[in-house]
Parts: sequence; structure tokens; C-alpha cells
Amino acid sequence: MSKSITIIGAGPGGYETAAAAAEKGFDVTLITDGPLGGTCLNEGCIPTKCLCRNAEVLEDFAHSEEYGITASYSFDFKKAVERKEAVISQLRSGIEFLLKKVRIIEGKASFKDSHTVLVGEEEIESDYIIIATGSVSALLPIPGNDLEGVITSKELLSIDVIPRKLCIIGAGVIGLEFASIFNSFGSEVTVLEYCPNVLPRFDIDLAKRLKQSLSKKGISIITSAKVESIEHSPGGLEVKYQFKDNRFSILSDKVLMAVGRRPNLKSLNFDEIGIETTPKGVVVNNYMQTSVPNIYAIGDITGGMMLAHVATFQGRRVLNHLTAGCPSEGPVDKIQLDLVPAAVFTSPEVATIGKTEEECKAEGVAFKIRKSFYRANGKALSMNSPDGYCKIIEEEKSGRILGCHIIGSHASDLIQEVTALISMDGNIYDLSSIIHAHPTLSEIVLNAAD
Repeated sequence: MSKSITIIGAGPGGYETAAAAAEKGFDVTLITDGPLGGTCLNEGCIPTKCLCRNAEVLEDFAHSEEYGITASYSFDFKKAVERKEAVISQLRSGIEFLLKKVRIIEGKASFKDSHTVLVGEEEIESDYIIIATGSVSALLPIPGNDLEGVITSKELLSIDVIPRKLCIIGAGVIGLEFASIFNSFGSEVTVLEYCPNVLPRFDIDLAKRLKQSLSKKGISIITSAKVESIEHSPGGLEVKYQFKDNRFSILSDKVLMAVGRRPNLKSLNFDEIGIETTPKGVVVNNYMQTSVPNIYAIGDITGGMMLAHVATFQGRRVLNHLTAGCPSEGPVDKIQLDLVPAAVFTSPEVATIGKTEEECKAEGVAFKIRKSFYRANGKALSMNSPDGYCKIIEEEKSGRILGCHIIGSHASDLIQEVTALISMDGNIYDLSSIIHAHPTLSEIVLNAAD
């Protein structure tokens, strides 16, 4: 008799785990109180990338004369939104096909006990339960954070008119991606960040270079700015902030709250069945088990790196643990959940893997830095993309690759080669021995190793 799994949440972690579990012979029930695909597909990764592509095309048109092309053009934002919705619809249909062996129940779930989930009056019993209910946008606790026109990324992706002036609070991944997009769309964009640098958890060298690049495009980025309040005024929304002991304000049509996301801890009645949580998320062990052993949690609900691909691989870890007979110790796969590539789809892109220079210094690790620049790469120049570099951090004695940080065109694609090498404990000499096709952007990574 096959084992049964109930999965709560249909984001990438939930639906991909559901499809894989069904293929492995589990009897799978997937519960969702929203559209298939979760935040990533419907109001996050995918729609944002659609708009990123629109922004890229607009930038190409703006420089068309450099390619010998003289053209007049206009931008129909409504059609851009329609294309975004069409992409979402197509991918959602693909998910439905993947889940053909999965029972899908729509509605809000709650726990009855450690093996039983309630959806309305229906009870679903199963051997194992996986929680994949994701995260929600965080709001800065300041006066005016609930005013009309103060929005999160979800609402910004649903607007039908490009704001003339856009103020973004937060210069993390979400804030900078939207800053880059709407700057290309013609908005006057101001970004306010509390920390001294943009992308606070990234390599500082990389973050400073990105700020410089975005500023050259006309985006006003003010770091070390403490936002104090938002008020209605005759000119729109007035955002008041403190900078270097002085108080300033700016007017905007819309204010985007982009101060991060927090685990959706209110999604289920965790306390009633003894699932341990902290403000950072559901507590799990290396196998993604909660304090109730037959209940697992994956993705944003566990805190940590809130990325779709993390949720997917955490789901794989759960299935590997189940198929291995739920051991209490020892490895069940080769997945390195602490080695996660991350990308920021600004213009230029940013991508990173492994340790930063600052982390190496803090840990007392002796290291060397190797760099190569886009402006020395033939493919980058032919693409009119000379802005950027690749920075590789190696352990001084062994040459083992500790981290890589790239800013420039297609950085999100280039980072994967280094990720693979780090995962196999590769060193700088392994990288420099691999023949790379010419002319390609991948040679930027090779040249850094050389």
C-alpha cells in the first residue's frame, strides 16, 4: 500500500514536490488557497522577469542608433501587462499538466492533528504532511504605511498606469529590480535604504558597483536613510526621512514597500499541534522535519534564503528522506542546501554564490581575489554590454573557490558554472583548465581564473 502525503501550498516548493512525489508512487494531495504557482509565478519571479524583458527591449531601442538603426517607437504598457498575464497563464497550464496524478483541493487548510488537515468540513488524513505556505511582504512599521498608494510588489505588478514618480523603500533585491524596471519605463525613481549599502547581504564591492550603474541611469538611491512617515499631500504621497541628522521629504505618486518578506506564520495553527516556530520561521532539522517528525516544512515558511529554487530543493530533500526510510542521521542525498546561487535582475544583472570578501575576513580565512572585466570581452563589446566584472574569491593556499560575484549582462547564467565547481570542491586551476567557447561571455569567468 502506498504512503500518503498532504502538501499545503502550491508555490514552486509545493507543486514540484507534489509532482515528484506522485511519480515516486506516493498518494499525494495538494491544498492551495490561491492559484497554482504561488507567489513566484503569480506575483513575484515570473511577472517581474516579464517586465524586466520589456525594460531590456526599451533600453535597446533607446540605443538603436548605436547599431545603425533609426526608429521611432512608443511603449504600450497595457500590452506589456497582457504579455505578462499570458506567460503566467501558459506556465500555470503547464503546472496543471504536471499535477495530473495529484489530487488538488482548493481552500484554506488547518491542522486537526498531526496526521489530519481540515479544509472547510473536509478531513484529509495522510502519513506525512509538508508545509509550503511561503511568505508575505513585510511592511515598515511607520505612520502612513497603510495609505492608499502605498503598495507592495503584488500591487505594483497589477497597476495599469506607469507612475510618473515612484518612491521605493528598501534597496534589496525586490526594490532594485523594480527600480530598474520602472526607470526604463520612464518613471522618476527614488530609492531609500536604511543600510549603508544597497543589497545589504551581498558582496560590498558588487553592491557599490551596482549602485553606481543604476545611478548613472538616473535612479536616485539614498542609503543610510531612515524613513519616518508617509503622508498625503497636495502633490501626492510625501515620504519623510532622516539622512545625516537632517530631515528631508520627497513626493511620489506611488510608494513601494520593499523591505523584505517574512514567513507566513499565520497561515496555519502551528501552536495547536506543537510545531515549533520562531519569528524567523518554522524550525526544521537537516531533513526539513519540524518538531513533529511526520510533518515537514520547506521554502519561505522556514526563513533563511527565500528563493524559489531553495524551496524546490528542500522538497527534494524531504522526498529523499522519505524514500530512504526516514533515517535519524546521515546523508540522504548530495544536495548542498547551504550553497545557493542568487541573482538580481536589474540592468546590469547581479549574481552571486558562496562567500563574500567580508565573510572571509570575518572568519579569518586567507584568500585571494581574481577579477576580469566585461569591457575586455569580445562578446560583451559586440552586445554593447561593456559594464561589469567577474570577481572570484579563492582560498590562498589551496586555490579552492570560495565564492564568485558577477555584475553584468547574463550574470544570472554565468554564475552556474562556478556554482557547479564549488559544489564539487573545485579550485581555480580546475576552472582555468576548462576550454570555453569563443567568443562567449563565459570567457569572462575563465579570464578571472587565468
